Amino acid sequence: MSVLYLARVSLLLELVTVHPIPPWPCVPRSRGRGCCLVSSYLFGFIVPCVCVSNPFSCCCHSSFLRWRHFCPSHLIGCCSNRRNAVDAFRVNVIHARQQVRSPVTNIARTSFFHVKRSNIWLAAVTKQNVNAAMVFEFLYKMCDVMTAYFGKISEENIKNNFVLIYELLDEILDFGYPQNSETGALKTFITQQGIKSQLQTKEEQSQITSQVTGQIGWRREGIKYRRNELFLDVLESVNLLMSPQGQVLSAHVSGRVVMKSYLSGMPECKFGMNDKIVIEKQGKGTADETGKSELGSGKQSIAIDDCTFHQCVRLSKFDSERSISFIPPDGEFELMRYRTTKDIILPFRVIPLVREVGRTKLEVKVVIKSNFKPSLLAQKIEVRIPTPLNTSGVQVICMKGKAKYKASENAIVWKIKRMAGMKESQISAEIELLPTNDKKKWARPPISMNFEVPFAPSGLKVRYLKVFEPKLNYSDHDVIKWVRYIGRSGIYETRC
Repeated sequence: MSVLYLARVSLLLELVTVHPIPPWPCVPRSRGRGCCLVSSYLFGFIVPCVCVSNPFSCCCHSSFLRWRHFCPSHLIGCCSNRRNAVDAFRVNVIHARQQVRSPVTNIARTSFFHVKRSNIWLAAVTKQNVNAAMVFEFLYKMCDVMTAYFGKISEENIKNNFVLIYELLDEILDFGYPQNSETGALKTFITQQGIKSQLQTKEEQSQITSQVTGQIGWRREGIKYRRNELFLDVLESVNLLMSPQGQVLSAHVSGRVVMKSYLSGMPECKFGMNDKIVIEKQGKGTADETGKSELGSGKQSIAIDDCTFHQCVRLSKFDSERSISFIPPDGEFELMRYRTTKDIILPFRVIPLVREVGRTKLEVKVVIKSNFKPSLLAQKIEVRIPTPLNTSGVQVICMKGKAKYKASENAIVWKIKRMAGMKESQISAEIELLPTNDKKKWARPPISMNFEVPFAPSGLKVRYLKVFEPKLNYSDHDVIKWVRYIGRSGIYETRC
């Protein structure tokens, strides 16, 4: 197992690769950061099944980092402790056969925060009580940045781009604290090959300085497009647990608003949705909740329980006016996430009927009903009906689609390509059971369902999406806008 350590201390990082690298001392940076080790983070990539000989490690003393070969004799214990801690995590992964369940592992009073990408482990190490959410957010952001630069995160790509990773960490972290992790901003001064361009003019360099140190670090100036376009996707995942009698035990919708921005200049965008608080402030109210609104759903507003925004959103305006105002990054980004639990539109209703005929036979009938407009079509419908472990044979009859019994999964899988709204379909199955001495009754796991529908189950609608760019003299009417709604099933289950 090869361990490639990326410890953020000024520009110096420790890399243990297939070929030994001669050590070099710490040299203070020209930026004046020096070699001060403020944070206790140690980032590492753990690649399995690669042998390494003669690795060397680093040590920390009096807030300075030195390579082991340059350490005084009284610091060797500190070196070995740091090395032993990392080796302990590696051994822990090997003994767990790479099935480490918890994302945080505590070994020898040291906390290891890790995320896994294919066969690569990206780990952050600390001995202090740090904000775990911040550490994981940084790890995921680091994965996104590396993917944007050299594609798939793999052992080969890590080895081929370790110089690029040096530069990325040097720009993303200052004294161990995350700073600018926006890919668009990083690509202005770190090229794809990890070599800083020597052809930048003083004007371009000043723009970079303004972008990094200013308030808009996620977008550079001077972007131009022949055609200004804005794509907005409302992506929702509906989760449901329903009783056999049709009573909703729990239901919630998790949603995301994803945008693709191809706009020139530094445009100001305003995004509005049918938020209940906004509607009530504007005096539209919710007196006629059952009537059809101009937004096309059965309710005029939705109550959002909680939401999070991209850093480009001006939170002060949202708190005071409930207005989502922002300068968008260039390209694709996630504008917001939200969650709602009230007045959810359930796209499908599953009605199960299970009847035991003696101890060797089981009759199952399942009816699904679509609960949306007839003009809409649901796609990728899949119903999974669980069967007992002692099933010997299944005979299936379905009105629509295809159904097949999968013995390896102990389930009948019923697939329908598409289904219109306000329709229903059913499936019947006779299950033959093997005699068993087990007196314990079958637990009857819930019936699960997967689907995709062209609307938002929460009822969210985009009320307006406006773009303003006074400097380049193009108006909101000159921008081509596209809005799409996609609702998918999360954990959509009905007890039987």
